[in-house]
Amino acid sequence: MLTDVMKEMIEKELAYVSTVSNDGIPNIGPKRSMRLLDEHTLIYNENTGKQTMKNLIDNGKVAVAYADRAKLDGYRFVGKAEVFTEGKYYDEAVEWAKGKMGAPKAAVVIHIEEIYTLRSGSTAGDKIS
Repeated sequence: MLTDVMKEMIEKELAYVSTVSNDGIPNIGPKRSMRLLDEHTLIYNENTGKQTMKNLIDNGKVAVAYADRAKLDGYRFVGKAEVFTEGKYYDEAVEWAKGKMGAPKAAVVIHIEEIYTLRSGSTAGDKIS
Protein backbone atom coordinates (compact mmCIF):
# COMPACT_ATOMS: atom_id res chain seq x y z
CA MET A 1 0.00 0.00 0.00
CA LEU A 2 2.76 2.47 0.92
CA THR A 3 5.36 3.26 -1.73
CA ASP A 4 9.04 3.81 -1.02
CA VAL A 5 8.52 7.56 -1.63
CA MET A 6 5.74 7.63 0.97
CA LYS A 7 7.86 5.69 3.46
CA GLU A 8 10.77 8.11 2.99
CA MET A 9 8.49 11.09 3.57
CA ILE A 10 7.08 9.47 6.73
CA GLU A 11 10.62 8.93 7.98
CA LYS A 12 11.89 12.46 7.21
CA GLU A 13 8.97 14.89 7.53
CA LEU A 14 6.84 16.01 10.47
CA ALA A 15 3.36 14.48 10.65
CA TYR A 16 0.25 16.55 11.29
CA VAL A 17 -2.68 14.64 12.76
CA SER A 18 -6.22 15.82 12.20
CA THR A 19 -9.15 14.59 14.27
CA VAL A 20 -12.73 15.67 14.85
CA SER A 21 -14.83 15.71 18.00
CA ASN A 22 -18.24 14.08 18.15
CA ASP A 23 -19.62 17.64 17.94
CA GLY A 24 -17.80 18.20 14.62
CA ILE A 25 -15.07 20.49 15.98
CA PRO A 26 -11.80 19.91 14.07
CA ASN A 27 -8.44 19.50 15.76
CA ILE A 28 -4.95 19.36 14.25
CA GLY A 29 -1.47 19.03 15.72
CA PRO A 30 2.06 17.85 14.95
CA LYS A 31 3.17 14.40 16.08
CA ARG A 32 6.94 14.07 15.96
CA SER A 33 6.90 10.41 17.00
CA MET A 34 4.82 9.24 14.02
CA ARG A 35 6.41 6.24 12.31
CA LEU A 36 5.60 3.16 10.28
CA LEU A 37 4.33 0.10 12.07
CA ASP A 38 3.92 -1.94 8.88
CA GLU A 39 2.88 -1.56 5.22
CA HIS A 40 -0.66 -0.46 6.13
CA THR A 41 -0.29 1.05 9.58
CA LEU A 42 1.21 4.06 11.35
CA ILE A 43 1.93 4.39 15.06
CA TYR A 44 2.82 7.31 17.29
CA ASN A 45 3.35 8.11 20.96
CA GLU A 46 0.56 10.29 22.36
CA ASN A 47 2.41 12.45 24.83
CA THR A 48 -0.05 15.20 25.74
CA GLY A 49 -3.20 13.12 26.13
CA LYS A 50 -5.51 16.03 25.43
CA GLN A 51 -7.95 16.80 22.58
CA THR A 52 -6.42 14.56 19.91
CA MET A 53 -6.47 11.57 22.23
CA LYS A 54 -10.02 12.33 23.40
CA ASN A 55 -11.28 12.58 19.82
CA LEU A 56 -9.57 9.32 18.86
CA ILE A 57 -11.05 7.49 21.84
CA ASP A 58 -14.48 8.93 21.05
CA ASN A 59 -14.65 8.09 17.34
CA GLY A 60 -11.26 7.00 15.94
CA LYS A 61 -11.52 9.21 12.83
CA VAL A 62 -8.10 10.45 11.76
CA ALA A 63 -6.16 11.97 8.89
CA VAL A 64 -2.37 12.29 8.86
CA ALA A 65 -0.70 14.78 6.52
CA TYR A 66 2.92 14.90 5.43
CA ALA A 67 4.38 17.54 3.14
CA ASP A 68 7.74 18.17 1.55
CA ARG A 69 7.59 21.92 1.04
CA ALA A 70 10.68 22.06 -1.19
CA LYS A 71 9.20 19.50 -3.59
CA LEU A 72 5.60 20.77 -3.28
CA ASP A 73 4.61 17.19 -2.62
CA GLY A 74 2.86 15.31 0.13
CA TYR A 75 0.28 12.74 1.21
CA ARG A 76 -2.81 12.51 3.38
CA PHE A 77 -3.43 9.15 5.03
CA VAL A 78 -6.99 8.64 6.25
CA GLY A 79 -8.10 5.85 8.53
CA LYS A 80 -9.24 4.60 11.88
CA ALA A 81 -7.18 4.86 15.06
CA GLU A 82 -6.92 2.69 18.14
CA VAL A 83 -5.58 4.06 21.43
CA PHE A 84 -3.58 1.76 23.72
CA THR A 85 -2.62 2.62 27.29
CA GLU A 86 -1.30 -0.85 28.06
CA GLY A 87 -0.26 -4.00 26.27
CA LYS A 88 2.09 -4.78 23.39
CA TYR A 89 1.79 -1.52 21.41
CA TYR A 90 2.04 0.63 24.52
CA ASP A 91 5.08 -1.30 25.80
CA GLU A 92 6.78 -0.93 22.40
CA ALA A 93 6.03 2.81 22.41
CA VAL A 94 7.58 3.20 25.86
CA GLU A 95 10.70 1.38 24.68
CA TRP A 96 10.88 3.45 21.45
CA ALA A 97 10.70 6.70 23.48
CA LYS A 98 13.71 5.93 25.66
CA GLY A 99 16.42 8.51 25.03
CA LYS A 100 14.11 10.52 22.71
CA MET A 101 11.24 11.77 24.87
CA GLY A 102 9.28 10.95 27.98
CA ALA A 103 7.07 7.91 28.36
CA PRO A 104 3.83 8.30 26.39
CA LYS A 105 0.35 8.51 27.82
CA ALA A 106 -0.73 6.14 25.02
CA ALA A 107 0.34 4.47 21.81
CA VAL A 108 -1.92 5.28 18.86
CA VAL A 109 -2.15 2.81 15.99
CA ILE A 110 -3.60 4.18 12.75
CA HIS A 111 -5.00 1.74 10.20
CA ILE A 112 -4.68 3.43 6.80
CA GLU A 113 -7.82 3.07 4.68
CA GLU A 114 -7.26 5.73 1.99
CA ILE A 115 -4.35 7.77 0.62
CA TYR A 116 -4.61 11.14 -1.15
CA THR A 117 -1.94 13.17 -2.93
CA LEU A 118 -1.08 16.62 -1.68
CA ARG A 119 1.19 17.30 -4.66
CA SER A 120 0.82 20.81 -5.99
CA GLY A 121 -1.06 21.01 -9.27
CA SER A 122 -4.09 19.55 -10.98
CA THR A 123 -4.00 16.25 -9.05
CA ALA A 124 -3.89 17.88 -5.58
CA GLY A 125 -6.36 16.12 -3.29
CA ASP A 126 -6.91 13.15 -5.62
CA LYS A 127 -7.34 9.73 -4.04
CA ILE A 128 -4.46 7.46 -5.05
CA SER A 129 -5.21 4.37 -2.97
